[in-house]
Amino acid sequence: MRKIRFYTLLALLASCLHVAGQNSFPGNDKGITYTGRTQVQNDGAMSYDWVGVYFQTDFTGGYLAIEVSEDGISWHNLYIDGKWQKKIKITGKTPQRIILAEKLSKGTHRLRLQKCTEGEYGRTTIHKIILAKGGKLTPVARKERMIEVFGDSYTCGYGTESSKASDKFSIDTENCDKAYGCIVARYFNADYALTAHSGFGMVRNWGDKKQISDNNLSTRYTQIYDQHGTQSYAFDLYTPQLVLINLGTNDFSPVAIPTDEQYVGAYLKMIQTIKEKYPGVKIICVTPHSASRYLQASINLLRERTLNMPDVYMANSLAGMVTEQRDMGADWHPNYQGQRKIAMSLIPQISAIMGWELTDEIVR
Repeated sequence: MRKIRFYTLLALLASCLHVAGQNSFPGNDKGITYTGRTQVQNDGAMSYDWVGVYFQTDFTGGYLAIEVSEDGISWHNLYIDGKWQKKIKITGKTPQRIILAEKLSKGTHRLRLQKCTEGEYGRTTIHKIILAKGGKLTPVARKERMIEVFGDSYTCGYGTESSKASDKFSIDTENCDKAYGCIVARYFNADYALTAHSGFGMVRNWGDKKQISDNNLSTRYTQIYDQHGTQSYAFDLYTPQLVLINLGTNDFSPVAIPTDEQYVGAYLKMIQTIKEKYPGVKIICVTPHSASRYLQASINLLRERTLNMPDVYMANSLAGMVTEQRDMGADWHPNYQGQRKIAMSLIPQISAIMGWELTDEIVR
């Protein structure tokens, strides 16, 4: 019994020495660059739930861990020095330590942690960043280009890592980093934000028996959180030069479809709000590849109503681009190949509108 107590004491002592030999920083430390909608808590922790939110930092010391809690479940992509390392599942409301990097070489390393699943499933709170003793955090400069995408499951990357259309959805196959918004941002070396929710439409959600859903993207896109609060967002954490809007598939799903005026009216209101919040922004309205004839008719009306609006553009049709045999994952949603096709169609249009040159980069 004495030996057991002795070894337990040694283990506790070693643990204390290990903690004492590290530096701890609050989640909102100035050495960390967050991109996306986030909220600082009273204790300096940083919370977020929108899909695609990411933080970056340049750190020294060869070791980095986070103290993190989760309201629900989330998956995050981990990148170190620009290379994908793994997906990390986070769950549990009690703060826990997760090691993201250890035993790295001397010098500075860049870490990026990206939430690749939706707010519907969880809200993440970064309480602390822990480095090795003497380690330092340096913020990563924001890129010159910034893109925001307002969308639904296609934007969220729903089922992108699934193998076939008949697969049932599972949260571990959702990965926004393999969806067109992130692919386009990578190609143009741009930062990005995704304001998207699966099943939601501009005014009506998938299969709703009402023409106007009580909660839709028109009611959510002005909030800090997607699912975990209704606090208003000040549109002050980033300023995109380009906004893509890709909404409508769910509006015109079976049962009680909205009228053209209901859909287009809400669309025009969103455009006006975006233009007010982001002066000088260019907006591209995307017709989903799966657009029904009803949605196509509404998009034609939208085209007429925006014809003389400065800096508002209609994307070319994506019809027929995504095939079931090769390009679809869970629940008949685009897989990674299908998402790349969508991105490859949008890239030349974005280049023409924004004046951003095409490069030899692979669309990936």
